[in-house]
Amino acid sequence: MYQFTDERGVTHFSNVTPVDPRFRPRKPAPPRPRRDRAPARADYDGLIGEVAAQHSLPPALLKAVIAAESGFDPRALSRVGAQGLMQLMPETADALGVEDPWVPEQNVRGGGGYLRALLDRYGDLTRALAAYNAGPEAVDRYGGLPPYRETRAYVERVLTYYRSYHGDFAR
Repeated sequence: MYQFTDERGVTHFSNVTPVDPRFRPRKPAPPRPRRDRAPARADYDGLIGEVAAQHSLPPALLKAVIAAESGFDPRALSRVGAQGLMQLMPETADALGVEDPWVPEQNVRGGGGYLRALLDRYGDLTRALAAYNAGPEAVDRYGGLPPYRETRAYVERVLTYYRSYHGDFAR
């Protein structure tokens, strides 16, 4: 499998050896781990609190992104190839130094760092969440929240979870 992302932020895939030199071989995803039971939301609160503190993020926000992205399933795999609790794309995981996106600690550390970088870049929670979902290229292209139904619903879903999780981390 080959892929590249063009200047508009569109990712192109090919299953035949491409002529276009921008295509690069796509690394296969590591195998998904097995588990005996479904994880509970609270199973990750310690990790979420630790990573949130490391990246100066509200823990309720980090938990809200995980809820919206994967429903707390560390084996979640999207139709476009996003992996793990924070649904990292393989290229993003590589750029963040995540060796195995199926390991919750690595995935949440990488995703938390990426979320912090987006918040720093945009200085606005709505735009940062939109960039996490649709990519920074889409937010830059539209100068804010892209007009994508999926992205708008995603931002609203994360904000709803965020409000509901505040009590989970009260001291």
